[in-house]
Amino acid sequence: MPTATVQVFTGPDKPLRRRDLALPDRLEPGEVLVALDLATICGSDLHTLSGLRQEPTPLVLGHEAVGRVTASERPGITPGERVSWSIADSCGQCSPCAAHFLPEKCDRLFKYGHAALADGSGLNGCYATHLLLRPGTHIAPVADQLADALVAPANCALATAINACALLPVPCERVLVQGAGLLGLYTCALLSERGVAEIYCIDFDQQRLARAAEFGALPYDAQTGFDAVVEVAGNAALVPAGIAALRPGGFYIFVGMVHPDTHLQLTGEQVIRKCLTIRGVHNYSPRHLDEALAFLAQTAERYPYAALVSDPFPLAELERAVALAETRRHFRVAIGPQL
Repeated sequence: MPTATVQVFTGPDKPLRRRDLALPDRLEPGEVLVALDLATICGSDLHTLSGLRQEPTPLVLGHEAVGRVTASERPGITPGERVSWSIADSCGQCSPCAAHFLPEKCDRLFKYGHAALADGSGLNGCYATHLLLRPGTHIAPVADQLADALVAPANCALATAINACALLPVPCERVLVQGAGLLGLYTCALLSERGVAEIYCIDFDQQRLARAAEFGALPYDAQTGFDAVVEVAGNAALVPAGIAALRPGGFYIFVGMVHPDTHLQLTGEQVIRKCLTIRGVHNYSPRHLDEALAFLAQTAERYPYAALVSDPFPLAELERAVALAETRRHFRVAIGPQL
């Protein structure tokens, strides 16, 4: 019987375990089986591996990836097609999906790379040779000219950045981006292409700030009067400075603080007296993934996306890849599941 190879996470400070899982002999209507060509290690996975973020175990981590269809029971999706997909599966019928247009908050949400091994086939994460996409997962074709290293992180960081930027005020001439990780660089590029006149970026890592300049960012030096601040650093200590940097009526978009250690030093009076709008962004809707892939195709020659991703490690060397990711030498460390 054909099998997939997966790397199983059983808890912080425990070794990852290789396991072979049977590939399904038939698919249910709407399901699609994908052979993974490249996966990348997201910061949320590092949080889980370290114990900062809690997930059900055992599980197969990984949600950023690109691959090719090997079997399909969904009309319009054919074997051999190169695809990306939403990181979550949603029902399309519950109140968050149908009434509030937030499928990422579906009542029956399933998230790839965050689900227990016992949930369904077990082919639920991207640190594996194969992934089984469920019927409610948005699937998007990928243009052949886009390299795997560009596409793999797009279904997480870039699609989320597009969702965040869609919430910014109009007009919007001055923006401060807090954090020069991958989310921050994507945000700078999106704002540049949108025509924002002044984009500033802050980060403690000078090498990352130098890279942010290649994506349109200016160095921040305590300027104020910003139309918007976009937090993509995951660091609650930056919030007081962000509040101070906003003009009256400004927008603060929280994106990066998706872990429990994020208590805010913020009073209601600060928000009210400056008439601020504060919005949280968690993941995205299917249209944002489509926009992400289109944005990559339009701007691939203008920004050094490929330089942000390491050479791929074989799946068997996932622990070495994780160790490299923890050094922050690369914006993303890649895994080649078929190597």
